[in-house]
Amino acid sequence: MLKLTYTDTDFYLEYLAQSLEDWVQARVILALRVGQSLCVEPSTASFLLPVDLPGIEMLKRLAICGDREIITVCLCDSEYIEVTLHGSWISSACEDANGVFVTRMSDRTEFFLHKLWQEAQVCQEVSR
Repeated sequence: MLKLTYTDTDFYLEYLAQSLEDWVQARVILALRVGQSLCVEPSTASFLLPVDLPGIEMLKRLAICGDREIITVCLCDSEYIEVTLHGSWISSACEDANGVFVTRMSDRTEFFLHKLWQEAQVCQEVSR
């Protein structure tokens, strides 16, 4: 599964070998034990990747062939593509901008997307 953690200033993408159902179940149990409210709802998450990142064409093919109902890749402008994922938003309040987005695709697509995101982070750090 892929887990995107959103904060006030950024987000972090993680690839987890744990099943989506097991992770959500553990998160619900934790919220119950600590007395925290929890909102789980279907949602989408989007982020940008550089259009010239090696592997973008492969990601487009993976999105079209196997996971088209979960992932959409489209050209944003001359420098970036937008990756949109369908999954679930989990936060302490439904209107909260801070939270976690989780989704499940084929292992190959998840791993590849996570690798591309990591490479984009490295490129961003180098350009600073």
